[in-house]
Amino acid sequence: MAYKILTADDSKMVRMIVTKTLKPHDCEITEASNGQEAIEAARSMNPDLIVLDITMPDMTGFDVLEVLRGEEATKETNVLMLTAESGNQAVAKADELGVSGYVAKPFKPEALLAQVGKILNFAPQTA
Repeated sequence: MAYKILTADDSKMVRMIVTKTLKPHDCEITEASNGQEAIEAARSMNPDLIVLDITMPDMTGFDVLEVLRGEEATKETNVLMLTAESGNQAVAKADELGVSGYVAKPFKPEALLAQVGKILNFAPQTA
């Protein structure tokens, strides 16, 4: 069974790296380029995990997370923050909103894969 993962980031390059990193590990990836797309995709696909940036143009990742946490269908969805916002205040707010993990940009694909594996409880396949 493939894991359904939503990656939401305004950077096409970051979304591409996330997809390239996770797709070979039985992960079905859906991409969103802004907060509103992320909310709509999360509502329709019921993902196992959302990989979410904080800094996006239309609404922040925190705004997205607050909307999703307020809805019955998505309130328990695993969220991994993947963001350049790595200060104590951002990490504390992410924890307060119940994120499952946090990876700071710039990041190594191996670090992302390790966090996703931990959250979804799977051992990543190595080549």
